[in-house]
Amino acid sequence: MKFMTTWTFTTGKIPEAAELFLSGGGAPEPGVTLLGRWHRVDGSGGVAIFETNNLSALHKGMLKWVGLLELTTVPVLDDGETGPSLVDRFKK
Repeated sequence: MKFMTTWTFTTGKIPEAAELFLSGGGAPEPGVTLLGRWHRVDGSGGVAIFETNNLSALHKGMLKWVGLLELTTVPVLDDGETGPSLVDRFKK
C-alpha cells in the first residue's frame, strides 16, 4: 500500500531536523520503501511517498520526527489503481 506524508517544520526546529536528516534519519525503516521525496523550494516542508504493508514500521519511522515536524500521512492510489474504480462508477 502507498502512503503520502506531507510535513512542515515545527517553529524553531529546522536546524535540529536538518541534523537528523543529514545523519541518515530520513532513511525509511526496514519493510518500508521510499518511492520519492520532494522538498518545497521555500524550505517550509515537503512530501514523501512510501510503500509498505507494515504500518508498525511506517509508524516507527514517523516517530523519529515527532516534535521536529508536523506530519500528515494518508493512504494514496496511483492513476492505474484509481482508473478502474472511476470506470465502474462513471462509465455508462
